[in-house]
Amino acid sequence: MEALIIEGTTKTPNVNFDSTKGVLEIKGRSIPENSIEFYKPLVDWLEEYAQSPASKTQVNVHLEYFNTSSSKCILDVFKKLETIHKNKYEVQINWYYEEDDEDMLEAGEDYESIIRVPFKMIEIVD
Repeated sequence: MEALIIEGTTKTPNVNFDSTKGVLEIKGRSIPENSIEFYKPLVDWLEEYAQSPASKTQVNVHLEYFNTSSSKCILDVFKKLETIHKNKYEVQINWYYEEDDEDMLEAGEDYESIIRVPFKMIEIVD
């Protein structure tokens, strides 16, 4: 399965989904004009990946900021990961946030309370 690599812009995050290593990364800002359109390839890729995932999938989410419409799409991504986890594969979501960014910490905690996948909050200290 081919990796999904999307170069980030000022409005969209970098995406690097590598099925061979089982490492999926979303990093940057997520304020696209059309969130559904931006996140659809990620959800589609995960749909295919779920057919034969790596034994361990590590997801690194390091977003500086995301808008409300992105939050729903990110939840859709996490729901696909939850399906993989339910099928007895190991899935770990690492949620990175800046040390003084309470909003991003709370957002991660909100996702953690909704999604049945192990979450790890990782504080970035400058």
